[in-house]
Amino acid sequence: MIRHTVVFRLKHPLNSAPERDFLQAACALANLPGVERFECLRQIGTKNAFTFGLSMEFDNEEAYRGYNDHPEHTKFVQERWLPEVAEFLEIDYAPWSANAS
Repeated sequence: MIRHTVVFRLKHPLNSAPERDFLQAACALANLPGVERFECLRQIGTKNAFTFGLSMEFDNEEAYRGYNDHPEHTKFVQERWLPEVAEFLEIDYAPWSANAS
């Protein structure tokens, strides 16, 4: 299992129509093949400047690569993410096991 997460801050004003439009477009990524347990999250803490997060899971590396290479994902990144996101941090996790070598 791979958990793909990203926290970000948009260039749009908070609670604006462009912000809502971006988040709706981001949520459409949940429909891509291989995406499981998709969440769009609003930051409520005060320890960083990020305002939103996305989290999703993939069964394996192949499913994750398929998502990254999917035409709808690459289009979203080029046409929405790069122009509209002010800053972000991406983290991808796999389960840790004390028995792993």
